[in-house]
Amino acid sequence: MAGAAWPVRVVRHAQSRRYRLVFDGARGELRLTVPRRASERAALKWAGEQQAWLAEQVGKAVLPVVVGPGASIPFRGVERRVEWMASAPRAIRLADDMLRVGGPAETVGRRIERWLKAEALDLMERESREIAGAAGLAVGRVGVGDPRSRWGSCTHDGDLRYSWRLVMAPDHVRRATVAHEVAHLRHMDHSAAFHALVDRLHDGDVAAARGWLRREGRGLHRYRFAA
Repeated sequence: MAGAAWPVRVVRHAQSRRYRLVFDGARGELRLTVPRRASERAALKWAGEQQAWLAEQVGKAVLPVVVGPGASIPFRGVERRVEWMASAPRAIRLADDMLRVGGPAETVGRRIERWLKAEALDLMERESREIAGAAGLAVGRVGVGDPRSRWGSCTHDGDLRYSWRLVMAPDHVRRATVAHEVAHLRHMDHSAAFHALVDRLHDGDVAAARGWLRREGRGLHRYRFAA
């Protein structure tokens, strides 16, 4: 069956007229969309018959990385190896190309995730306020989350929210995203004036940053912090 190697998440959709199977390599799961009144057992049986398709998708996918002792994870665009010693301090310490950590091995992944989120919030809140201040713009609240479909958002109230996974990307990519959202404080659209403002606010090549996210961004979602 399709779920023997990969978990299947069944999603019911009122407008769906047929089964639809999607392999999400970053999350390591199959997403099976079925009509609202369809039999789940029949849908799972159908999914289990798609082995040839699944093998092809797995072959093309970027598979998940479970973060823990000995794993590697990017931080600000540089690969860092997780160096764990039980007797070392529990707090994460950045040392050259390593993340050093102690404490229980089974909680290393979750602690690294919390550390990354805190670093992301600190960096992007500071950068948002610096970039906005230089342009005479006011920022409301700044937060981070883990959306799948966008890297940042801006509300009409001036609140900014970012994907915390941007802290794994190179600095110029993260800063270009911050400049993009800050520019929305003045232009809540994607007009020529908006793009011109992004170019003025960003201290690098905006097109190069966008290209990096198109090529590599999906891979930032493959890191999982619990087995």
